[in-house]
Formats: sequence, C-alpha cells, structure tokens
Amino acid sequence: MRTSYKQKLANSKNFKQQLLLWAQQYDDVVWLDSNGNKDHYNSYDAVLAVDAFTSLQTDYTDAFDRLKEYQKSTSDWIFGYLTYDLKNSIEALRSNNYDGLEFPDLYFFQPKKIILIKGDTVEFQYLRMVDDEINSDLLEIEKSDALNVLESENPIKIKLRIHKDEYFEKVNKMLAHIHRGDIYEANFCQEFYAENSTINPVETYTKLNQISQPPFATFFKSFDKYLLSASPERYIKKIGETVISQPIKGTAKRSQNKNEDQQLAIDLANDPKERSENIMIVDLVRNDLSKTAEKGSVKVEELCKVYSFLQVHQMISTVTSKISESTHPVDVIQTTFPMGSMTGAPKISAMKIIEDLEETKRGLYSGAVGYFEPNGDFDFNVIIRSILYNASKKYISYSVGSAITAKSDPQKEYEECLIKAKAMREVLEG
Repeated sequence: MRTSYKQKLANSKNFKQQLLLWAQQYDDVVWLDSNGNKDHYNSYDAVLAVDAFTSLQTDYTDAFDRLKEYQKSTSDWIFGYLTYDLKNSIEALRSNNYDGLEFPDLYFFQPKKIILIKGDTVEFQYLRMVDDEINSDLLEIEKSDALNVLESENPIKIKLRIHKDEYFEKVNKMLAHIHRGDIYEANFCQEFYAENSTINPVETYTKLNQISQPPFATFFKSFDKYLLSASPERYIKKIGETVISQPIKGTAKRSQNKNEDQQLAIDLANDPKERSENIMIVDLVRNDLSKTAEKGSVKVEELCKVYSFLQVHQMISTVTSKISESTHPVDVIQTTFPMGSMTGAPKISAMKIIEDLEETKRGLYSGAVGYFEPNGDFDFNVIIRSILYNASKKYISYSVGSAITAKSDPQKEYEECLIKAKAMREVLEG
C-alpha cells in the first residue's frame, strides 16, 4: 500500500525546520518532535504526516465507535486528535462552556505522505498514488529554508477568562467539594486568550519549541485551525501487547543558579503535597489500565521521578500493562480517556465539578494528539503547554491548570499556573 524509501541525514536539526516549512502547502499537517529527549519508549525522533487521502471528523456522539471503524477500515497510519469533550461520549457528561476556537471534537486523517526520522536516517512512506513525488519533494524540502513571517495586524493583547479574585473563589469552591468528600483531587484550568489577532503559526511554534524543547512537541494544522504544542507529557502508548502511560503531576520552576536549581528539583521530589497529587493520579491510571489489562499485569515502573525541562521541573510516573492480542487499540484509549492527570479522582465526579467551575470549553486543550500505526500500535501526548489558533476567527488561546487537593493554597496554585503560562505568553507578546 505504501512505498518506503530511506536515506541518511547530514543535519537533522536543519532538515526538521525545512520539513515543517515544506509541509505548509498542505491543508492537513501533523508534526511530532521529541527534541532529542531520550525515552526508551520512543519509536521515532520525529514524525511528519501530510495531505489527507481519507479523513474522519465528528462530534462526540459515538466518536469512539466511529474511530474504531475508521482505524479498522483503513488498516494504515492515521494521525489526529481527541478533544477533552469526548468524555461526553463515554459518560453522561456535558460541555456547555464558552468555545472561542470551535475545533471538531475528533479528527483523524490517513496521510498520503509520511516522513519518519530516527537517528541519522529519514524514511519516506508514500501511498502508491504519490510515490513518484518522493524525489521532487526532497528537492523542495532542501529549498525550504526561510520563514515567511506574517506580521500581526494588531499587537497581541492577552486577556484572562478568569481574573485572580474569581480564580481564588473558584478554587475555594473546589476545596469545599474536597472537604465534603465529593472528590480527592481535580485539575482546575483557566484560559488566556486574544481576539482579533493573527500569528504566523510556524514561527510561533518554532519560538515555543525553542524555549521549551519538550519531548512531545506538536505542530498540527487542519485548514484554518492550528495546535502549537510544547507538551512534556505522554498520555498513552501501545507497543505490541504493552501499554504505557506517563502521567505528570508536580511542577517547580527552574533557576539559572545551578545550586538553587538543583535544590528546587530536590524540594519537588520530596514535597508531600506534590507526591500525594502524583500518587493519586497513578492510582487512577492503574485503575483505568486494568479495564483492558491482563490480570496482574498493571505495574508502576517509575513513581514520582523528577525530570528537568528548560522551563520547569516535572514529577512523572510511568505505569504499564499487558493486553491480549484480541483487545482493540481504540478500546484501550476509550477506557482511559480523558487522562487522569487532567481530570481528577474520582474521575467522573471531578469532571462534573470541573465543568461547573471552569469558564471555557476545554476542547483540544487537555485532549490528545498522535497516531495509530497499521499494526494497531499508537502513541498520544497530552495537549498542555499549547497555543491554539483559529485563523479564520483570529482567535488565539492557551490554557493552564493545576491539581487542587485538600492541601492546596489558592495563591500557590495561581502562581503555578503563571509558571506554566510563561512560555506561551513570552512567545505571543514578544
């Protein structure tokens, strides 16, 4: 079905930039980049998929059944995203908050052209109908070496959907739910946005990626809608019969002073509140994975390990399970979605309270983007630390959140949100 062609790379970094620029001629683009972060679960260093041959776009109604049917019928690579609001397909939930972005609830496409980078090798996998374009595309890619910078029509002015005093009120309401025993933990998010504003998506993504260099960076384009993501978090991956989930809970700022920075990482690793947040979500993930796992196969491979990124230190755990060959890959996603790190515990109660207290429909934020391979293996990130852009509406949005537990201090939670928002704000406001 696909023609494969491999060649050696002389300069991976420059080639990546050229690829991304070359891809802009297409309406559908997914670019996934590990930024050289070493993870023994990574299958590729970077992946590019462009030019839809077939696609699936739907609202949340029967979304997972339709995805299962689409994945089975294509028996090919498919790339796309799952919005947070697919929760309404799984449980009796709703999403009635304001939506300035208007992304479809689910979108996947079967690309005509896929380019895979691993080490110093690049592999082109083209559908047979376009495999005669490989050589001409290589020449075009080599010529793509300058950003076409589109100036903003107006200076970008970031607004807050929830102002500081209101944020404190809402966190205190969430704490009241926790003290009543309705929930143990919930991820509470707030939106920052700009109206009547334009950006150059490639330039904006490039700046955001340079600031953060995360392991799950994504540039996604579907016609006039863009996701520019510097996500540090894997949601879920399947390799053969192994399923891997790597929830993040626990954040600390970085310092330019080496000794102070090391101490910040040590303090995070030993912080009882941050550890309890992480452990609660690990328990939730273990429970979710057990729905498709073979009995006794769910294991915590890493608990509360601190990893350092350019902007922040993060506490990450790794949970794995084994599934039988007969388990459909979409069922693994459906039974774990939305991811525990962006919801709370108990999950359904947390999602109901989140909907009541947040002001914005989450949409693609705190959803997932990634791909299925022809054999049913998959890899999806968590959409956080991301700028979302509807070019037709000239609407720019980024959201951040933090986990609220019984030990939460509203002031400190607000400060954590600002730390997470820093890179996006710098990129947009210059």
